[in-house]
Amino acid sequence: MKKSLGPKTLVYPTPVFAIGTYDSLHRPNVMIVAWAGICNSQPPSVAISLRKATHSYGNLVRRQVFTLSVPSEDHVQQADYCGLVSGREMDKFAATGLTPTQAEHVDAPYVAEFPLVLECKIVHTIELGLHTQFVGQILDVKADESVLGPGDSLDIKKVRPLLFAPDTQSYYGVGEFVAKAFSTRQPPK
Repeated sequence: MKKSLGPKTLVYPTPVFAIGTYDSLHRPNVMIVAWAGICNSQPPSVAISLRKATHSYGNLVRRQVFTLSVPSEDHVQQADYCGLVSGREMDKFAATGLTPTQAEHVDAPYVAEFPLVLECKIVHTIELGLHTQFVGQILDVKADESVLGPGDSLDIKKVRPLLFAPDTQSYYGVGEFVAKAFSTRQPPK
């Protein structure tokens, strides 16, 4: 029997993404978001949702671009810190020792130490309530060569992305391989 938990922000997995922007003085900022994910295949797009109160919200509205960097398990403490402190008061890159790197296709910084980066331009902005969703068209994906597998595919075990559990406010890594996707041609018995 299932127990009702009421309306909550619970869904798994919830990824941890670092959103890179420049502020009005061209200072690099990074913010951690977990309300995010791929939202379209063609053109390739990702959606991120932020509260208006955040420093990054204003940066996104002004610049209409962002980067999305995927932190590895090795950087959980830096990622957590960047999700707790405002870029209005603190240079998060300097405080964490992370390196802001200018993206090639958009005027936004990415986190050099994180193994996977998406460069995005905003194509839709949707007011949802407490959050505003920004849909970014992915203009380029960059990956450290160390996380690539055969045919330049990403190896998730090498990326080691962080997952967030909203109900327990905890971080997790990715589990073991379970099955190949799109391989079940017959109904399971």
